[in-house]
Amino acid sequence: MSTPQAPARSSRMLWPILIGALVAVALGVYGATHKGKSIVFRVSGFEDLIRAKSWLAVIVFVFLLVQLVSALILYGRIRFLGSPSWIGTLHRWSGRLAFWIAVPVGVFCLYGIGFQSYSTRVLLHSLLGCLFFGVFVIKMLALTKPGLAGWVLPVLGGTVFAILAGVVLTSALWYFTTV
Repeated sequence: MSTPQAPARSSRMLWPILIGALVAVALGVYGATHKGKSIVFRVSGFEDLIRAKSWLAVIVFVFLLVQLVSALILYGRIRFLGSPSWIGTLHRWSGRLAFWIAVPVGVFCLYGIGFQSYSTRVLLHSLLGCLFFGVFVIKMLALTKPGLAGWVLPVLGGTVFAILAGVVLTSALWYFTTV
């Protein structure tokens, strides 16, 4: 028999999920209906924007790995000096930096290229890119919800990690292994 608290607890995530889904769909629709401009901005030191975007994606991936390891330490899955007091700060700031570096990459992809589907890799990359921002919104909104089940944030964080890893693998890894 369920407790009276169960429905309230599960409905706490309804709005974050709906808003995140709306963000993902809106980005996909915008990207699909927007004709790419090709050049969005120039990055000093790089001969072309694709190379700059790929290197930025690699940096995001490094921060993603820091996110993964610091989360495992925070949740006691890895023992590291007894979970130092600065590990939470490292986790938060590596996540912030990963996001803020991912934003210009996403802007280039959506505004400069748009949602593409001419190959399986490109379609997967476009879908994962939109999905990343949607799931990221869900996770950030979930952080403000008190009383969530203990598994919610790790699952959302793992989902964000997996999706963004997929985005990087279908873009930067592909670029560096084919150029």
